[in-house]
Amino acid sequence: MDLIDIGVNLAHDSFDNDRDEVIVRARDAGVGRMVITGSTVESSRQAAALAEQSGGTLFATAGVHPHHAGEFADTDYQALADLAALAPVVAVGECGLDYFRNFSEPADQRRVFATQLALGVETGCPVFLHQRDAHEDFCAIVGEHIDALYRGVAHCFTGDRRQLEDYLDLGLYIGVTGWICDERRGHDLRDAAAHIPLDRVMVETDAPYLLPRDLLPKPRTRRNEPVHLPHVLSALAACMNRSPEEVAERTTANAERFFALPA
Repeated sequence: MDLIDIGVNLAHDSFDNDRDEVIVRARDAGVGRMVITGSTVESSRQAAALAEQSGGTLFATAGVHPHHAGEFADTDYQALADLAALAPVVAVGECGLDYFRNFSEPADQRRVFATQLALGVETGCPVFLHQRDAHEDFCAIVGEHIDALYRGVAHCFTGDRRQLEDYLDLGLYIGVTGWICDERRGHDLRDAAAHIPLDRVMVETDAPYLLPRDLLPKPRTRRNEPVHLPHVLSALAACMNRSPEEVAERTTANAERFFALPA
């Protein structure tokens, strides 16, 4: 398989001691390309630097996660715009709303989210979107910008059929992670997955987070890696009643189209 992990936090410090080995393991498993998530200005710079050094197999996003919206400075918009102009930076984000933890005030989250959507419009970049426990506000804000946006993906979608339909109506792509392998929390996603159009779905690990709970044998560490993306894809294919090969082909083509990656 030739898979693309559209969301991996490869700049995370948990990879500092073996990042090269993590990339090699992923490639050996068929994950030939990855998009490194930026969640602050600094991590976005790190993601872009890793992508620039990769020879065209790693790419990056540039954005500020809603957890950090309260830290968003006046200079950060231009910093993100400068990063978005770099060749290996293929999306604005991770941006959105997270009312589950509210590490930043909701008003700050909404303001910074709208600011980054405006940046996506200005730069012509797709947007890499986060939403947790904020569905209605998220849809309202995206809806205000969607006609001018290039493309958007609901990263790490965990919702139910109704939320899926709302996102599809907005024209969003859907990113599926190892949440689909979680027997405790993944029921809504597994039910909804059967209704994701094949031309709108992509796969991701969100590593080092969201290690699939049904891996056998159990890994010795809770750190997730992109090497586990084929496992996520197989679970998704089963829920979609499709072959893994077909879902692999379509998710890769979708990622190439969405991020304008070379085929």
